Amino acid sequence: MSNTLGVTVEDVRQRLRAAGAGPTHERRVLRLWSNALPQDAGKRRPEDFLPASLRAALPGIEAELQGLARLRSAHAGEDGSERLLVELGDGQTVESVLLPRDGLCISSQVGCAVRCVFCMTGREGLIRQLGSAEMVAQVALARARRTVRKVVFMGMGEPAHNLDNVLEAIELLGTAGNIGHKNLVFSTVGDPRVFERLPQGTVKPALALSLHTTKPELREQLLPKAPRLTPEELVDAGEHYARTTGYPIQYQWTLLEGVNDGADEIEGIVRLLSGKYGVLNMIPFNKVDGIDFRRPSWERAAEIARTLHRRGILTKLRQSAGQDVEGGCGQLRARSIRIAAA
Repeated sequence: MSNTLGVTVEDVRQRLRAAGAGPTHERRVLRLWSNALPQDAGKRRPEDFLPASLRAALPGIEAELQGLARLRSAHAGEDGSERLLVELGDGQTVESVLLPRDGLCISSQVGCAVRCVFCMTGREGLIRQLGSAEMVAQVALARARRTVRKVVFMGMGEPAHNLDNVLEAIELLGTAGNIGHKNLVFSTVGDPRVFERLPQGTVKPALALSLHTTKPELREQLLPKAPRLTPEELVDAGEHYARTTGYPIQYQWTLLEGVNDGADEIEGIVRLLSGKYGVLNMIPFNKVDGIDFRRPSWERAAEIARTLHRRGILTKLRQSAGQDVEGGCGQLRARSIRIAAA
């Protein structure tokens, strides 16, 4: 198993099989790893269960797994969040965020090709894909610090652009990783492949769709490299998935002052989402150095949420986690790169 680019769960499985693991041995190792438990944990002692060849190889395998994601720095927020700068095996870094109420946000790529104009991650473009094992390793790293019962693929990267690896990670986390399927959240700007592939999996995650505006032209400006689905087409596809899985869609809306917080957008939201099986998550913009957008006042944001509630749209106004610890995706990585270059 290579400790460099894009290590997958299948790479780990092959490493275990080469060391003499059978299917039950493989499941045990993956279960303990993904839950951040030592390999001698559990009711059955390794010497009573694992073949000698696997026991001999386990220390090396554990070291390789730990090398997939190492903590470079941790930054605790006043809201109970903790932003982690995670170093991968090749020295690249990504970000994970421990959220209040046992949640974890993880990254699926180093950088991102979508280039959302309000996001720091998109400014550097896509550097490389993460392997599925590197995603699970972020979960194991976080679980070594605190309980994790929910994992959202909302960190650096566009999960739809790394679909096979993300789905392989979701499959493991929803089985051996002991995370409820509805507590695995696949976030995307919208890609037809997502709506085709997600229903086919044994583990069907909840779905978060980046909406941000009801105006097709504005959406193309805000998300310049996203697939050209109109807001109506995105919501229609989301509604079908929601009814298929029984999980409401989480529609994501980054509130930008003077851009998508007007009365016209409120009317558009009511038109698009009335009667739909979903919830609108409104998140005031998290200030990013070098990006000129502004967040509306909390009073204005709360007024929008109240108006939508009165109009029958389930709306949750969410405070951006970790604002005091550079909570926007890509900010912590960008700062570390600046410091290293100085």
